[in-house]
Amino acid sequence: MSTYYYADFEEGQVFTSQARTMTETDLTMFSMLTGDWNPVHNDSEFASKTKYGERLIHGAFGIGLALGLMHGLGIFEDSAVAMLGVSDWQFKKPIFIGDTLHLRLTILEKELGKSGNTGRIGRLFELIDQKGEVVHSGRSDVLVRVNPA
Repeated sequence: MSTYYYADFEEGQVFTSQARTMTETDLTMFSMLTGDWNPVHNDSEFASKTKYGERLIHGAFGIGLALGLMHGLGIFEDSAVAMLGVSDWQFKKPIFIGDTLHLRLTILEKELGKSGNTGRIGRLFELIDQKGEVVHSGRSDVLVRVNPA
């Protein structure tokens, strides 16, 4: 895909990323990066006794993954000015090693800025697993250029 600017977005548009399978390395590297070594993520014996029966990938990893999958779409490559925040993020289901996830990105609304040079794009992120079930969802609005720089 190519870069989309403000006028290219419409309420209700849906973009779908390619999928990615979660690995042991993903879990370990995220633990190393964040310092979060909670046993539910990193102790197989401990995790086997939880209600899920196996280790879980960190919830915060899902947020980062969704943003990375969105970047792969290329639609904000040259138009994004700033991410305005992350809100209402819900961890609907756990993410496990071996799950294959893709992003469904839905445009919720758009609002032209006062200067007329940028506009806010409301976006719903949904991480969807190999069963077609939403495992994470949340909102992250972005400020985009109206025209190429």
